[in-house]
Amino acid sequence: MALTLTPMMCSLLLRHETKHSWIYNRIEAGFVAFTGGYRRLLTTALKHRWVVVVGWLITLGVGAWLFTSLKSELSPVEDRGVLFGVVSAPQGSTPQYTADQLKPLEELYSQVPEAFAYTAISGFPTVVDGTTVLRLKPWEERTKKQQQIAEELRPKFAAIPGAQAFPLNPPSLGQSFRSTPIEFVIMAQVPYPELQRLVDRFLEEARKFPGALNLQTDLRLNTPEVRVNINRDKLGDLGVNVDTVGRTLETMLGGRQVTRFKRDGEQYDVIVQVAPLERSTPADISEIYVRGRNGEMVQLANLVEVKEGVAPQSLNHFQRLRAVKITGTLAPGYSIDEALKAFDAAAKVTLGAAAQTGLDGQSREFRQSGSEIYLVFVLALLFIYLVLAAQFESFVAPFVIMLSVPLSMTGALFLLWLTGGTLNIYSQVGLITLVGLITKHGILIVEFANQLRAKGEDMLTAVIDSATLRLRPILMTTGAMVLGAVPLALAFGAGAESRTQIGWVIVGGMSFGTLLTLFVVPVAYTLLARRAHIEAHGIDVPTVAASAPVLKPGHAD
Repeated sequence: MALTLTPMMCSLLLRHETKHSWIYNRIEAGFVAFTGGYRRLLTTALKHRWVVVVGWLITLGVGAWLFTSLKSELSPVEDRGVLFGVVSAPQGSTPQYTADQLKPLEELYSQVPEAFAYTAISGFPTVVDGTTVLRLKPWEERTKKQQQIAEELRPKFAAIPGAQAFPLNPPSLGQSFRSTPIEFVIMAQVPYPELQRLVDRFLEEARKFPGALNLQTDLRLNTPEVRVNINRDKLGDLGVNVDTVGRTLETMLGGRQVTRFKRDGEQYDVIVQVAPLERSTPADISEIYVRGRNGEMVQLANLVEVKEGVAPQSLNHFQRLRAVKITGTLAPGYSIDEALKAFDAAAKVTLGAAAQTGLDGQSREFRQSGSEIYLVFVLALLFIYLVLAAQFESFVAPFVIMLSVPLSMTGALFLLWLTGGTLNIYSQVGLITLVGLITKHGILIVEFANQLRAKGEDMLTAVIDSATLRLRPILMTTGAMVLGAVPLALAFGAGAESRTQIGWVIVGGMSFGTLLTLFVVPVAYTLLARRAHIEAHGIDVPTVAASAPVLKPGHAD
């Protein structure tokens, strides 16, 4: 579109003027003065090239320090207008008890001015678990972000007695709403009681890290259970079938729909079940009757033995090994990278060679995306280098051009650090984008310097003229990119946390990178470029020599 639509629009809209307006003259005078100042600074820099080289190395070191100092995460926590509350009741709790623990959370939601609607779900994914959902008002109708509301509710949730409760911001990349940032897996081929002891030692060490909150495990060996042992001999004497005992217990304790009836146009289910007060203890099982031979009723106390005990709620595996998953949330100011490093250190101290560790959920996606993005970054650099090498027919010129990449990276990382950003999937995409954007400046300078040298100018004069004449296109390109990214950097509302990361990366990288590229590329060109045959550019050597006998024209290779 740029190569076709722009010329056509220029032919329609642009008109030849005999003289320029006063606005143009003022702006032009400013550009001329700015260009003259830049030419003098560049000339001075070329006289002290090693100072520029040292400055480039310092900038590279600062960029490396910023890269290792910035916090890393999978993606920023976005204000999605919804907040979840996770409740875990003690093992053995009834559905009614779990539902009662959700009522204090609903009362807290009713006191939140930004609340639009809320609901509670009891018994999911297990009987002792519950979830609450708080829908917030639209972004333009509230001043507090979802993250701020969650932090205000966190201590109030923790103060609720009888259950563990905490608010949870929904993941930004479509994971399950109950997915927590920390999902650490411990695997071992040992009995589950021994695995429980390993996990307890690990948790004791992991809780020393202040950035991990609400740590839980999915290994629950203390789930209460009631075992009903049937005396089959007595069943045979009384003529009672085993399946009769089973169906009776299922019906009386769990309930069974037997029919429906209608009244006043409404349909009702008829459910047979023992009253709640008569099925509240294990001893109540013995009070139930079953029908025996000849229709006589037999009390289960004469047929079964009821024993109470504990058993695992579930026995999980991961990568074909017995495993325990440890989940948790992050404290304000801490990143998932810091938490996982702390957990790895705790595993080395407490587990040793007795167990293996792994990651799941958001934690695994974070580690995988972190390793893959580096490969993508290297491939981007290699691809651009090869394309430039084919274009310039040289391996040196692309290297000179790409010396500007570390400069833009440093500027991007510095602005991320200054604005409190992190290294995440969005900011990493912005860094990869910078590789292509910042190299355009070096291409303009190097290509025009090669053309001037092919016409007979010496290397120093050619690079100064090239950088000076290409200053305006470079500034226009940078200005357009920076101004276009400012709305991203200052975004608000839904998804703003992710967009601002890309915006600040482009603004910082293009601004700082362009400023230093205007000096680093010319200096690197004079240091690394070597002379080549002008014939490669289709210029007759005798003609050039006659027009400039003092100079030995050449071409950067």
